[in-house]
Amino acid sequence: MNDKKWNLQTIVLYGINGVIGSGIFLLPGSAYDHLGPASLVAYLFVFVLVMSIALCFAECGSLFEQSGGPYLYAKQAFGDFFGYEVGVMKWIVSIIAWATMAVGFSTALSALIPQIASPVLQKTIAIGIILTLSLVNLLGINIMAYLNNIATVAKLIPMLVFVLGGIWYVEGANYTPFIPSDLTINSVSTAFIIVFFAFTGFENLGVAAGDMENPKRNVPLALIISMSFVSVVYFFVQFNCVGILGADLGGTKTPVADAMGHVWGSNGLLLVTLGTLISIGGLNIASSFNTPRCAQALAEGRLLPKFMMKNNKYNVPYISVLITGGLAILLTLTGSFVELAAISVISRFSQYIPTCIAVPVLRKKNPNHAGYKVPFGIFVPVIAVVASLWLLANADLFKLAAGLGAMILVAPLYILMKKYSSVENSRP
Repeated sequence: MNDKKWNLQTIVLYGINGVIGSGIFLLPGSAYDHLGPASLVAYLFVFVLVMSIALCFAECGSLFEQSGGPYLYAKQAFGDFFGYEVGVMKWIVSIIAWATMAVGFSTALSALIPQIASPVLQKTIAIGIILTLSLVNLLGINIMAYLNNIATVAKLIPMLVFVLGGIWYVEGANYTPFIPSDLTINSVSTAFIIVFFAFTGFENLGVAAGDMENPKRNVPLALIISMSFVSVVYFFVQFNCVGILGADLGGTKTPVADAMGHVWGSNGLLLVTLGTLISIGGLNIASSFNTPRCAQALAEGRLLPKFMMKNNKYNVPYISVLITGGLAILLTLTGSFVELAAISVISRFSQYIPTCIAVPVLRKKNPNHAGYKVPFGIFVPVIAVVASLWLLANADLFKLAAGLGAMILVAPLYILMKKYSSVENSRP
């Protein structure tokens, strides 16, 4: 049996890969539309808000050796029902996100190869991606770690080239006036939400803790390192886009590509296009690894059938991998990704808020734990909860209703699973 664990370097790269995606290649123009050059400030504020939430995840993660992430934290702090809600929603959202990213990859590829632009070919490619990654996943965590490291480093190359090389082409006049004259509270909140969602994905880091070396130490440390790195990269991507394109940044759908094209011509455009493909491909790799382990963690907690936790000779939950991949493939055939994605947006906060509230609860239950502790008492968790509620209050009403509706719909399944577990436990 192959039971080699991920080291800190691999965990950090996994965290970076899970956050940096196609959003940063498309984000700067939208943020500029609402705040102009002051969009740079949004990154600083959102960094503080996201780090507050990430630190709560870091403290909770330092208490556990096993996989599970937000589900495990909620379960230990508030009981099986809340753990079930968080865990099942995470699994559902992760499946939807994986299917969407698989189709996103084929869509981005069609921009480079127009011959595959038809919906049938794009869905065929998306299904091929899910099938291939599921099969690779079945061969063991070392292969997944290897692919994850390659994808993370490869996607960072064009981004770092842009950050380090583009800074020499910025023009100071493009940062004035720094604050738009028509700035409104609505513009500020909208920009904050846009930027905030570009940082999401860090919550996945603790999901596969059971496959990592010394997770009580390495999960919180990797969270802090990876999110700090991502924040610096994001800030300078925005800084360069503003400095190179100026007012032309507003309204563009491919801001980084436009900025690179402005500086380095067609070669710059090609580099960013390849970076986008690698970025989305990297997220597909991360999803193929962590999404089945959401189901495995729920099965270990007796909230999904126990056959979902069975491992093959490579210590991989093969039934969870096959079922998750099959459901993702079915979703690629429905074509309803836009509607389903609305649920994933709000349901992320069903992981953030319980985890932040769990910090003081788990401290009381484990007063002498030697793991990482968020500084300043409960101040940081309170800030994180308030920030999350503020973002929810400013979310689209349809997305809010869809997210809450999904949580209500899965609630009755909890009763069925409890009965199933009782029957299983009563068998000789």
